[in-house]
Amino acid sequence: MRIAVEGCMHGDLDNVYWTLRHLEKVENTKIDVLICCGDFQAVRNEKDLESLNVPPKYRSMNSFWKYYSGKEVAPYPTIFIGGNHEASNYLWELYYGGWAAPNIYFLGCAGVVKFGNIRIGGLSGIYNARHYHLGHYERPPYNDSDIRSVYHVREYDVHKLMQVEEQIDIFISHDWPLGITDFGNSKELIRQKPFFEKEIQERTLGSKAAAELMEKLKPPHWFSAHLHCKFAALVQHGEGGPMTKFLALDKCLPGRKFLQIVEIESEPGPYEIQYDEEWLAITRKFNSIFPLTTKRANFGAVQLDSKECRQWVRRKLHIRGAKPFEFARTVLCHDPSQYTSDGSFSGNHRNPQTESLLQFLELPYLLDNVIESGDSTHSPASFICRGSFDEDSDPIDDVDEIEEHTEVDDVETETAE
Repeated sequence: MRIAVEGCMHGDLDNVYWTLRHLEKVENTKIDVLICCGDFQAVRNEKDLESLNVPPKYRSMNSFWKYYSGKEVAPYPTIFIGGNHEASNYLWELYYGGWAAPNIYFLGCAGVVKFGNIRIGGLSGIYNARHYHLGHYERPPYNDSDIRSVYHVREYDVHKLMQVEEQIDIFISHDWPLGITDFGNSKELIRQKPFFEKEIQERTLGSKAAAELMEKLKPPHWFSAHLHCKFAALVQHGEGGPMTKFLALDKCLPGRKFLQIVEIESEPGPYEIQYDEEWLAITRKFNSIFPLTTKRANFGAVQLDSKECRQWVRRKLHIRGAKPFEFARTVLCHDPSQYTSDGSFSGNHRNPQTESLLQFLELPYLLDNVIESGDSTHSPASFICRGSFDEDSDPIDDVDEIEEHTEVDDVETETAE
């Protein structure tokens, strides 16, 4: 199986797909799937831009809307996670995962799917200790605080991923696992990005949650993005233990190292994205404690038996099949012939895919629950980061206009139209 791995998409689907087609033609090969490591920016219309935490001058429709509307169709099965620059209102509709557009699949805040016989897991967002133990309290439309915290990784989602026992072949996170620089050429990284040196020395560069997941899951391959540079590392889990090949990639710009092709042994195709039995069982088991306020999840309250839950899901999948529920649009799409499109909303949209999945698992729909306190539907904890320094901005975004980027020599693909 030939897997294309892309760093930060930033909504530039047209150029990434063009690059892959060019690569197939030049190398006379066939790409089976594209994996994107966050900052995908699934922006459907102008209203979605209001949920995108980027300075106004960087807000742009880019090209995802074409694929959402059906004007274009993704030429490769595409699997992505969320980063810290996303249309967070749309991704919340698909919290459990689902088709963001035809042939473009979002793994959810956390998720595992099968592609052929390959298991692909992922964790959306970036780590921030201030919000890690809180629940998913943010609801669209987001205020100035919630738009920054909504993409912060939560303990609940990490805990679910920590329950996975069967082998994960590929794992995706947006930010790097904490300490991963110990296992690669950190001197070269610092030469390229001198402002990383202090964070590396202070052990603050990367995600603590991602590091814990890498140690638990030990996947053969781990892909990340976020820091807008290429970095490779090789982690051996104990003496004689399994190895994890780590690779972080850049964003899609000419001359940048944003794409790499990885070959993985697999059963013969054709391949398609399917639900993962173990992950659906974990989802069913822990949904009763889904934390939707600032209160921490009560993991001790879980009652369902893991074995029984797995058997229950297996029976259901045997009857229905493992193909995800069909894509459905929930808002009007951007119309480039008009200045604005009628994409406004009141409250939250219930995505039919999410409703169908929850009905299949016989679980209640909870995503539009709001906190019944005070005079706002927003969390009372929004003061936590209001007015504070924004620690979540990409380091590269802050210096893009003044920094000269040094290229890494061992990249296979760097073409951009």
